[in-house]
Amino acid sequence: MAGLPPRPREDPRPLKGVLRSFAYAWEGVGYAWRVQRNFRLQVYLGLLALGLALWLGVSPLPVLLLIALVLSLELLNTALEALTDLVSPVYHPLAKRAKDTAAAAVLVASLSALLVGLYLFLPPLLARLGLS
Repeated sequence: MAGLPPRPREDPRPLKGVLRSFAYAWEGVGYAWRVQRNFRLQVYLGLLALGLALWLGVSPLPVLLLIALVLSLELLNTALEALTDLVSPVYHPLAKRAKDTAAAAVLVASLSALLVGLYLFLPPLLARLGLS
C-alpha cells in the first residue's frame, strides 16, 4: 500500500500547506472529470446555462450558484461512491442505498436547477424570439 500523502495542515509553512490543499482539491475535480460522465455533462450544461444567461441579459449570479450547487453535490456523490467502494468492495444493500441516496441528492438539485432555470430564462427567451 502506498504511503500517506503529506497532510497540508501539518506543513510548517502555512502558505505551502494552503497551496497543497488547493492542489488536492483540483486532483479531486480532475478525478471526477476523468471518471464521471455525469460530472462532465453537468459542466457542459452549466456552461450552456451561463452562456444563455449572458445572451438573454439574465443575472448570472443565480445561474452560477445553481451550477455550483449541482457540481458540488456531484463531487460529493463521487467521493461517497469511491468511499463506499473502498469499504464495501462486494455488493451490499446498505452500500447500494448510500450510493442511491447520494445520487438522489444530485437529481433533486439538478431538477431544482432546471425549474429555476426555466423561471429565469423562459420570459426573456420568449421575448427575444418575439413570442410574448
